[in-house]
This record gives sequence, structure tokens and C-alpha cells, in this order.
Amino acid sequence: MSPTPPDRARFEQLFDRHHRAVLGYALRRSGGPHDAADVVADTFLVAWRRLDDVPLGNDALPWLFGVARRVLANHRRSAQRRGDLAARLGEQLAAQLASTPLTHSQPHGAIGPALAQLSSDDREILLLSAWEGLQPAEIASVMGLRGATARSRLSRARGRLERVLSDQTPSAPPHHDAIQEVVR
Repeated sequence: MSPTPPDRARFEQLFDRHHRAVLGYALRRSGGPHDAADVVADTFLVAWRRLDDVPLGNDALPWLFGVARRVLANHRRSAQRRGDLAARLGEQLAAQLASTPLTHSQPHGAIGPALAQLSSDDREILLLSAWEGLQPAEIASVMGLRGATARSRLSRARGRLERVLSDQTPSAPPHHDAIQEVVR
């Protein structure tokens, strides 16, 4: 349902008249300007959605403050939940890392510098294949490509890596096992 011209005009007048007061209210109670801006936006979103419930005249500002108060409480609860979740995930990750050694945390030998010379897309496709063990169809899903495109890009990236490794040690061809570590 689209807003009627009188509704739009009423909302614009409400915003023009009270947004600075709501911003001041939010600034004095929030974590900073960005949080306060979010509170103001959410407060006026509620006002827009419930425009028929917004009192007329001088009663509108206290009503907006009440909405802003509830919005702030919701923001604080959300921030607390996010913090709690981050702490739990951090503890779980730390426990997993302590109990499971990572075998491919960094490229070994000449592979690391060779990978650094490739484009970020080439590196990503090679590492998705080698470290994450993904097949081309799965790589395509991760990178937003078609399956055939992922297969051809993987093949070309492997070729570029082999050329970079050959250039690093021109007297000897790249060691096949080292290349297979990344390009299998």
C-alpha cells in the first residue's frame, strides 16, 4: 500500500519538527553517533509504520521518545546477544584449534611466494581446491561461477602457478610434489 499525500506530508512534518530532539535523546543514551543515527532511523521507521498511532501536536515528541527508548533497549539486547555469541564461538574455535592441528595453515617452501605473485582470484581458486578440498562445482558455488568456468579457471590458475614456480628456479623444473600440494 503506497502512502497517501496527507500521510507523507504528516510524516515529513513530524520528522522535520522532531528529528533533532530524537537524535539528541539517542546521542545522550547510545554508544556514539553511529548508534544514535540507527536509533533515530529505527524510531522514525516505527513512526512511519504506525503513523495513525502517533499523537497529534505536542504529544508526538514524548511518543517518539518512548519509541526511541524501546529501540535503544532492543539495540542493547541485540548487542549483548552478539557479544555473547562471539564469545561462545571464540571459545569453541579455540577448543577446536587446540585439539585439531591444522595441516595447511600456511603454504610451504616456494609455494607461498609463488601464490603471492598470482591474482587474488587465482589464489582463491587454487586454495579452495587444495586446502578446502573442494571440487570445481563446489568452487563455482563459492565464487559465484558456472561449473565449466570454475574448471577452466582452476586449470589456468594451475598453469600460471607452475609458470611462476618455474621462473623462480629456472635451472630446475618445479618439484611436482610441491605443486601438487596446492594444485591437486
